[in-house]
Amino acid sequence: MIIKDKEFGEVIVRKSPLSKNIKFSISTSGRLQMSVPKYTSEFLAKRFLNSNRAMIREKLPVRNPNEQRARDYQKKQLMKKAKEYLPYRLEYYAKRYSYKYEKCRLTHANTRWGSCSSNKTISLNIGLMKVPETLRDYVILHELAHLNHMDHSRAFWAEVASHDKNYKMHEKKLKMFNPGL
Repeated sequence: MIIKDKEFGEVIVRKSPLSKNIKFSISTSGRLQMSVPKYTSEFLAKRFLNSNRAMIREKLPVRNPNEQRARDYQKKQLMKKAKEYLPYRLEYYAKRYSYKYEKCRLTHANTRWGSCSSNKTISLNIGLMKVPETLRDYVILHELAHLNHMDHSRAFWAEVASHDKNYKMHEKKLKMFNPGL
């Protein structure tokens, strides 16, 4: 459930069967988030929000509602670009170097550019659309190499190097960017 609040913008309310108390936190989008017991009504959630405004202001870094909307718009635009580009680029390199993966997933994680799971699903961060193409390609090649080596062993890095001679420089440059929005 979402509560619209003049001060905090959209407040995300998550009902949890395990929750016994109401807890406040900040979601990855910068919104105020409330975890409430599953039987909590919207009226009670709003009442608790109102009675804890001073504590929330003091202890939690809630983003301005206008910043929340701007971030949502940016995320939507990046997702659109990423859908049009990243799966096709992944497929291109997979075919070029004879890799076989099951699925491509697009994410918006705050700390990772990509990942590869043991079930051969490659996840790529939509934030890659904000970095130069050479760095996007490096991340894609890095994740494809994980299909053969699920670690960062010497064999893994040798495989990455066989596809990207400048991988060390690309890895260093990538650290200048932030995968989060």
